[in-house]
Amino acid sequence: RATCRLSLASKPLLPAGAGGWSPLTSDRYQWLQVDLGERTKITAVATQGRYGSSDWLTTYLLMFSDMGHNWKQYRQEDSIGSFSGNSNADSVVQYKLQQPAMARFLRLIPLDWNPSGRIGLRLEAYGCPYSSDVVSFDGSSCLLYRLTAGSRRTSTSVVTLKFKTMRNSGTILQVKRSDGLSLNLELERGKLLLLLRRGRTLSTETRHLASLGSLLDDQHWHHVTLELHSLHVNLTVDKLTKRVQIPTELHHLDIDEVGSNSHQHKSVESLLQKTIISSRNFHGCLENLQFNGLNLLELAKVNDHRVAAVGNLTFSCVEPNSVAVTFSDPHSFLQLPWATASSSEGASVEFQFRTWNKAGLLLTFDLPQQGGVVWFYLSEARLKLHIQKGEKVLLELSAGSALSDGQWHSVELNSRRGHLSISVDKEEGGSAQFRNHAFFSGCPTEDRQESKDHLDTFYGCMRSITLDTNIVDLILVQQRQLGNYSNLQIDMCGIIDRCSPSRCEHGGCCSQSWTNFHCNCSDSGYSGATCHSSVHEPSCEAYKHNGNTSGYFYIDVDGSGPIKPQLVYCNMTETDTWMILQHNNTELTRIRPSPGVDQLSVHFGYLSEEEQLLTAISQSEHCEQELSYHCRKSRLHNTSEGSPFSWWLGGPGSGRVHTHWGGAHPDSQQCSCGLQGDCVDPQLFCNCDADGTEWSEDSGLLTHKESLPVRALVLGDVQRPGSEAAYRVGPVHCYGDKNFWNAASFDKQTSYLHFPTFHGELSADISFLFKTTTSSGVFLENLGIKDFIRIELSSSTWVVFSFDVGNGPLEVKVESRVPLDDGRWHRVRAERNIKEASLQLDDLPVATQQAPTDGHVHLQLNSQLFIGGTASRQGGFRGCIRSLKLNGATLDLEERAKITPGVRPGCPGHCSSYGPLCQNQGRCVEKPSGFSCDCSSSAYTGIFCQTELSGSFKAGTSIRYSFKDPYEWSRNSSHLPSSIYSDSTPRGENISLSFRTTQSPALLLYISSFYRGHVALLINKHGELEVRYKLDSSRDAEVLRSGVRGMANGHLHSVSIRRQTHTVSMQVREISPTCVYLNTLSTFKIKSDDLDPHLTRVASLGFTGCLSVVQFNSINPLKAALLHPDSSPVVITGPLAQSNCGSPASANPYTMETTHHLSGPLGLEWVCYDLPLIVFMTCVFLEIWFSFSALVLLNVEVHCSIFPHNL
Repeated sequence: RATCRLSLASKPLLPAGAGGWSPLTSDRYQWLQVDLGERTKITAVATQGRYGSSDWLTTYLLMFSDMGHNWKQYRQEDSIGSFSGNSNADSVVQYKLQQPAMARFLRLIPLDWNPSGRIGLRLEAYGCPYSSDVVSFDGSSCLLYRLTAGSRRTSTSVVTLKFKTMRNSGTILQVKRSDGLSLNLELERGKLLLLLRRGRTLSTETRHLASLGSLLDDQHWHHVTLELHSLHVNLTVDKLTKRVQIPTELHHLDIDEVGSNSHQHKSVESLLQKTIISSRNFHGCLENLQFNGLNLLELAKVNDHRVAAVGNLTFSCVEPNSVAVTFSDPHSFLQLPWATASSSEGASVEFQFRTWNKAGLLLTFDLPQQGGVVWFYLSEARLKLHIQKGEKVLLELSAGSALSDGQWHSVELNSRRGHLSISVDKEEGGSAQFRNHAFFSGCPTEDRQESKDHLDTFYGCMRSITLDTNIVDLILVQQRQLGNYSNLQIDMCGIIDRCSPSRCEHGGCCSQSWTNFHCNCSDSGYSGATCHSSVHEPSCEAYKHNGNTSGYFYIDVDGSGPIKPQLVYCNMTETDTWMILQHNNTELTRIRPSPGVDQLSVHFGYLSEEEQLLTAISQSEHCEQELSYHCRKSRLHNTSEGSPFSWWLGGPGSGRVHTHWGGAHPDSQQCSCGLQGDCVDPQLFCNCDADGTEWSEDSGLLTHKESLPVRALVLGDVQRPGSEAAYRVGPVHCYGDKNFWNAASFDKQTSYLHFPTFHGELSADISFLFKTTTSSGVFLENLGIKDFIRIELSSSTWVVFSFDVGNGPLEVKVESRVPLDDGRWHRVRAERNIKEASLQLDDLPVATQQAPTDGHVHLQLNSQLFIGGTASRQGGFRGCIRSLKLNGATLDLEERAKITPGVRPGCPGHCSSYGPLCQNQGRCVEKPSGFSCDCSSSAYTGIFCQTELSGSFKAGTSIRYSFKDPYEWSRNSSHLPSSIYSDSTPRGENISLSFRTTQSPALLLYISSFYRGHVALLINKHGELEVRYKLDSSRDAEVLRSGVRGMANGHLHSVSIRRQTHTVSMQVREISPTCVYLNTLSTFKIKSDDLDPHLTRVASLGFTGCLSVVQFNSINPLKAALLHPDSSPVVITGPLAQSNCGSPASANPYTMETTHHLSGPLGLEWVCYDLPLIVFMTCVFLEIWFSFSALVLLNVEVHCSIFPHNL
């Protein structure tokens, strides 16, 4: 409670009646106004119903004013306009104002009341007397204060004041220096600008330093503080503060020297209203102008010699008597009588308006003589005049532009002698004649329903309404003595700038209407209603686990935090995921000494900003940076004195001096060879310190993150005769993301982790991954006195985000299409801001819940943050939570879990979630933090077994892959891959490959055994694909053909051959299905090098083209030849080069499948896998240009034909 109290309910406020105030009519046009006698600092209000009645208010508005007009609505949290009242006649409801109001008049406007009674009120206000000194400026006056020579010097100067004005521009304050340099506070379009000006003329050089506030020309008091420090300025306007760095020319100069010695005394000019810039003159009032605690207005009143007054100054606030009206409702309208003079004398309408909306009806009136209607409205932020008679449009005019900017705009409509003109802000536009009533904004429903059919309602303010040079008295309108109105707020302008301060984060662009605002997040790297959440992943590790391969990515190391996204290269290897941070010189650079310079300094500029760089390094598991020094007679250390010739700087900021070099321990003053003991001179610790005449090198990796990145090199000993040197500082390489795998396992429903209170008053985003086998549990909860926030798994398919910021509990729900208790990782993203709340589960569409208009916006929490449970220990979560981030900051679950019963750090088992990323028969392998793909059984390579392996062959090139015979297998089985046994089944085999060629005929693949059998894949002379099976030496080879010619067309074709017991099928991408049956099945009987005459002729032609991803069951002969030629049983003849010739050149949806049924007993088994096999490819490569047009083949169905057994 304030130290003094004003009681306004100690006696009845009306002449008649007792027990409180109750108007004769209960509607929203009533109000209770209190005159406090003088300006008062009001700190609280309390309401009570009328004594002994059913009369009380349930909601109301509070208004304040200095003069009894131009009212200002008091808003809680800058958004809530209404106050909750009473629920009965006896209880007292008190509100302490978050910001005290300084006013003489208080007005309470009922909004709702007891439906079973009437408006009834007892009111108390609490506060203290408020004293102030005020001065008025008329645009030609100014006040100058000059410190004397003996004034005390201070390191900080502070200027405070309050101002009010109806003009949207003008110079309010100038802090000036003797050389003409000044800091100015100037109004520009209703915003307060901090400007640095140099010069004394109209051509003054100006630099914009800061901008704060908006709509400051509302004729209400606004508080300003200017704090001048040695290196920065703090500017405060009302409740907003901005810190501004002082330009370098002011860093070491006294800004208060005026014609005196700056080393002996301090002088400051505070100039209000410079007369030499007449267009910038300030019209308005200042209150309590102080400099370093000295009341300058008080000095001016007593004619102190340090204060000079110029022009007409009045030590009171003279306010213009302008009455505004606010159209804030779809049903708002103002109707005024208008009896115009004769057409010869003319007629005119003038008014001013301000709005944020681009469209809305401003004015309409009838033309009785012509029988038409005039519509005056905004469209696309332009003013338009539309005169219509029935269905016929008589006239259309337009004027102005960008009229939805919130500024006051003047409008004039004049008609004289048949000529009609309109002008906006003194710019003209057109013609017509009229008479009768004028309707402003909306219209009475019963009179002009048609006005709502094609024109939007006007939301905004109007003032200075003049009809035929007669100013309309809106107070008479308010008193129902003139015209008619509905749903208006008279004697106030209720416009609010919802973009000042902007609630759009991360550089999002704010735009607004009367009731709402919108954030354009384009090109910001963030998303959401307020551009709060980052669209980028926090690390290369996260991109990898989304299925991405190597490339450039934007990473946002702190998510929704203030650090901007940065572009890095992510190198996804089979073992680690590397993030590469580049700088401006990663090449080996020769040192070029400068004459007279003993040391050479080299500085490195990184592409990432300081915070981006340090945070990326900090949250990585490991970082390293190459540091190499090549030398000839150029030493690193002076061993005789112990001091180094050269050193480097690394770490945060400008870096710390380090004397160890790549590969050595910090502070060791050694190089890598000194640590390993293999330096050129065993007595020294660096190769370069041997001072040899031959080139030498000290190179290695710097791996201590605290000393990274390398900022600069300081190189000495390069000026001696014969001294030469070169250096290389590589980019920073980091792998691992400590935050991404930070996890905790919750074993019991009663277990939880607790952290400090979550502070997300205006914006809160929460993201994490979870996996569980239970159907419900609370992930997170934080409580306040009334507010709370909670995320929970409510069932096996529903995730619920619930919260309350004072408007009542709200929920956002997402339903999953699959059960969430499947033991797999699922991702949750929740966000709450002043516009909406949103929830996303995995990749499902985002669910949103709009925030109430003009409701509470601050989330006020005070309990501990509970993770995995609740304060009541009920409904806890059992499972794993990982990578939990709140507003971009990761909570260290693992560290807290180490000391918490029932919770374990970490969470194993990732292949159930990430296993599908392993492609092409790759196998997922669990790791403590993550997973990897084992591609040993795949014909592909890469982190996800996604990269095809292709070989381009030249004449005479061949690959021979040999299996050992059964005796060698049994004698030395350890030399064989396990896949030989696991995949060797006598019931079938799988063969697949891709090829590209223009040659026919050509042999692609040949598989033979020591038992006189073989399988061959070839292109015949017609360009058809053939599979030849030789299963019995006594029979001819049986042939399976594709049935479509032109396979040797230079396009890429994929072939898959599969045998299952008695059926062989061949599938070729882009061709439709066919099927054939084979003859008798038998074991291979011929020698491995015996080809039938036809195959011999085809093989002698060689192969010109490309083979890719060749696989025979789990054996990958081409992969073995390209990647492991020395450790695999392959023999390569001729040149073999790895190529990307297997990249798809077409993407036709048609495929061909040919099925061949083996003849003979169905139960017969093929035992060729017990035999030594040879996979043989003979390829000849010619350079071919491939067309990337799709191969279009007919979808032809070929019926299966059964060959007779004696074929």
